Amino acid sequence: MVQGVEILHGSIIDRNPATGEVIARVPVSTRNDVQGAIQRSIEAQVVWAAVPLEERIQLLKDGCAVLSGRADELAAQITEEMGKPITEAREEVDGEVGKNELLDLVAEANADELLGGEEEGGAQSLVVRDALGVVAVISPWNYPSDEILLLALPALAAGNTVIVKPSEVTPLAGAMTVEAVSSVLPPGVLQIVQGDGEVGSWLVESDGVNMVAMTGSTAVGRNIMSSCASGLKRLVLELGGKDPMVVFADADLDVAADDAVRNSLSNTGQVCCSVERIYVDESVKDEFEEKVVEIAKTYKVGDGRNEDNKVGPLVSKMQRDRVDMQVDVALKNGAQLLYQSPLPESAPKDTSFYPVTVLGEVNQDMDIQRLETFGPVVSLATFDGSEEEAVRLANDTEYGLASCVYTKDMKRATRVARRINSGQVGINCYSLDNAHLACPWVGHKSSGFGYHSGRDGWRQFSVPKSLVFVPGAAPGK
Repeated sequence: MVQGVEILHGSIIDRNPATGEVIARVPVSTRNDVQGAIQRSIEAQVVWAAVPLEERIQLLKDGCAVLSGRADELAAQITEEMGKPITEAREEVDGEVGKNELLDLVAEANADELLGGEEEGGAQSLVVRDALGVVAVISPWNYPSDEILLLALPALAAGNTVIVKPSEVTPLAGAMTVEAVSSVLPPGVLQIVQGDGEVGSWLVESDGVNMVAMTGSTAVGRNIMSSCASGLKRLVLELGGKDPMVVFADADLDVAADDAVRNSLSNTGQVCCSVERIYVDESVKDEFEEKVVEIAKTYKVGDGRNEDNKVGPLVSKMQRDRVDMQVDVALKNGAQLLYQSPLPESAPKDTSFYPVTVLGEVNQDMDIQRLETFGPVVSLATFDGSEEEAVRLANDTEYGLASCVYTKDMKRATRVARRINSGQVGINCYSLDNAHLACPWVGHKSSGFGYHSGRDGWRQFSVPKSLVFVPGAAPGK
């Protein structure tokens, strides 16, 4: 089970991680439910693909507008189900309900493209894009609404029908998202099934599903890839990360320290592209550590529904224990505890809160430098200040999702950024917050297969076909 979620008597027991209270009991889809959804998707897809692109785009904009009308309710639901601070939940929702600009770019990516014909009498080729069919979207719990839309909207725009299986950790936020958008679409175009990995496997393994798009762990991604191999199904997998941050001595240390803390602790550290490894030039180590600790002290831990709290509970006690184990082993092996925040006194016993933690003297052999942490930990290490050492340490991981480099020397920043093996590199900034909307979101190495977002990513939900015209050719030849 993901994060230890209980399924009893055919229902997901949906709990608030801040209190342990049961929010709802959500019925799990049966195998027949899943098969029925797939059949409805197959039947609806032919009709949906025949709807002109511009009309599909407008319907999706209308669906996002419906979701916008439920923004406050959705943000509150996200916080209640997975603990995200309410201010961050609102940011997630605000980012997803205004999708018009994104959908306009998706439309451009799917438009027909005319090639050739520059020379008189020369052949012309019209590149069109065909939908793949039925797309299964397997979405995560850490961004339970936005990740659905990032995958489902371009899939639907391309003429596919979509079945979403949200994380069993956040079934209600997933359902609210799908129900809002699907309310303006023809029946069967966008559907939802609920449940755990078994329900997901029924989708992934079905011959009626033509593509799987998933955001989640690398381990689950490998299983999905294996299941899809025999049918040669198309895949987009956004997987885990262990993102490095490199801070050279000439960097603006105030900016770098603030970014280091904020992007280690955002969403309580539960982001695939959290900053999880910080390498600081050893000549500025002490100064940087002091700045980081002072900033970390401003992050209060508590129930995410209280706007004064910047760090909520971890999603589950299982996740809390994983983080605690990594920190404990690191300390036993020589890491230094530079700071640890208090926990909320009012929290019920045995909930999943974990203190904001700042570690120094971390080295490459520790699990906390090699495995995903997914918790509110700022992990500090040093390097000798050279570009070679910075690149070597940044690339010393199986992952390659995102990274960042801080220095006032832009030539050096560009050299280092080009050599780091990750899909996006922020230079004196956090790439996720600052990248252009049309940038692809790419995972190198074990951080992904295929990619989503941007022109290249949106086009992965369709297949190109070239219609070649030779002037004067007889029809039918």
